[in-house]
Amino acid sequence: MTRRPLAVVVDLDDTLYPQAEYLAGAAVAVGAAATAAGVDGARVHEALVRELAAGSDAGGTIDRALLAAGVPAAELPLLVPGLVAAFTGFQPERLSPYPGVAAGLRALAAVAPLGCLTDGNPVIQDAKLAATGLLPLLPVVLVTDTLGGRAARKPAPVGLLALAEALGVPADRVLVIGDRPGKDVAVAAAVGARAVRIRQGEYASAPDEPRAEAVVDSFPAAVDVALGLLDGAVVPA
Repeated sequence: MTRRPLAVVVDLDDTLYPQAEYLAGAAVAVGAAATAAGVDGARVHEALVRELAAGSDAGGTIDRALLAAGVPAAELPLLVPGLVAAFTGFQPERLSPYPGVAAGLRALAAVAPLGCLTDGNPVIQDAKLAATGLLPLLPVVLVTDTLGGRAARKPAPVGLLALAEALGVPADRVLVIGDRPGKDVAVAAAVGARAVRIRQGEYASAPDEPRAEAVVDSFPAAVDVALGLLDGAVVPA
């Protein structure tokens, strides 16, 4: 029988809060910066929204948005650094966690070591965490990019291995809760751990490959599964 988990690791974006809320604000900031740089900021904003909707974690979104807005390619080297700085420097005042997230984190932390593993620019991820108000409920947070940039992002196991060590448990005894099969579930599988997938946010319709221990529709539902696994009440099929 599979051994019960000894700790829980949660993802951030689209697991604890809807990332679309952050991206909308960041796109507005980029549009304003484009206007200040003498470009049609409204067109850049609209193009960036489309690019982000097509895949928010892909590189080069601002470059493609500028081209889509009709900016000549020769002008990109002068414009892109300032617009990237506007995106990176966007500081949301408030990001609303999904319903039940705060209570769920408290319930998990009451019974097991708890950490957060998130991909992305550390400045951006720190700003998101601060805006959600959830940071006091997450005893240990690790942004994978601090371990080696994009190459360290999930499903690369380096982040989960480091976080498991910080939590004081073997990596294969961690339970990962996240929204993306190709990242959160896959990184758990890479170290022999288990995962619960939440169908919400940008990747809600992504296929369940690899398959998680359980697939649910909300963070509270994921917490219920996790609590059962942590006390051994849930027996895997």
